[in-house]
Amino acid sequence: MVQMNVSRKFRLSAFRLCFLFACVLVCDSPSPLSAAQPGSFAAADQAFVSLEYEKADSLYNEMRLSFPDNADLYWKLSRLNITMAESISPKDISRRMPYYSRAVEYARKAVSIDSTNAAAHTWLAASLAVKADKVGTKEKLARAREIKRELDKALLLNPNDDVAWSILGSYYHQVSNIGWMSRFLGNAFVGKVPEGKTGEAEHAFKKAISLNPRAIRHYHELALLYIDQHREEEALQILKAALNKPVLMKSDLRRREEIRGLIRTLSK
Repeated sequence: MVQMNVSRKFRLSAFRLCFLFACVLVCDSPSPLSAAQPGSFAAADQAFVSLEYEKADSLYNEMRLSFPDNADLYWKLSRLNITMAESISPKDISRRMPYYSRAVEYARKAVSIDSTNAAAHTWLAASLAVKADKVGTKEKLARAREIKRELDKALLLNPNDDVAWSILGSYYHQVSNIGWMSRFLGNAFVGKVPEGKTGEAEHAFKKAISLNPRAIRHYHELALLYIDQHREEEALQILKAALNKPVLMKSDLRRREEIRGLIRTLSK
């Protein structure tokens, strides 16, 4: 078994919710909007699940005219824009950034409409995370506190949100890797930098898996954590399990390729 001392070569940034996710689910519970317009809302959701992102975007945006103050509609638009961005090549940052910016805007709108909507807080955290991953260190550190705050709100409102748990795991994994010098410099520029522990990251990923065992991202990110901890055997088992999960997002296809590469390396 090869010891992967340079495991960061394979790591997706923890704030890359390549989402998410890979991590994204359609809510099973009815919303005020779906109750009022079941056909339209169901059609938009189905287009999203079917990976027809352009169609979903058109349908959701049409509903903004009739339901301008529906929080569910706006967090779903935020989620959609994240997934649309992640379907674009990672090398094409200029094309991705407008989607990330809209995702933040829509999520903030959802929270402003209904601060008790758990999914709105989850997707605000997610949108801030993916956008922060594409900017400089100073802005990334400045946003870390807001991301954690939104995740705490989301999980207080809905402790069974697997997306929020998975992002929280990534958050703890990311901040646990900030060295003392980076933490010191971060404190100097943006105030106290949050701390994270790998044990908390592992717990969060396992919680996400228990809540939604179908999402590839949950397994992939847990395996990356294990690789960092030199727990290669456990990582290999988790990665193999991930390959048996369905493709829920277009970004899952890229994750699968990365997973296969990790399995080949760990199996040597």
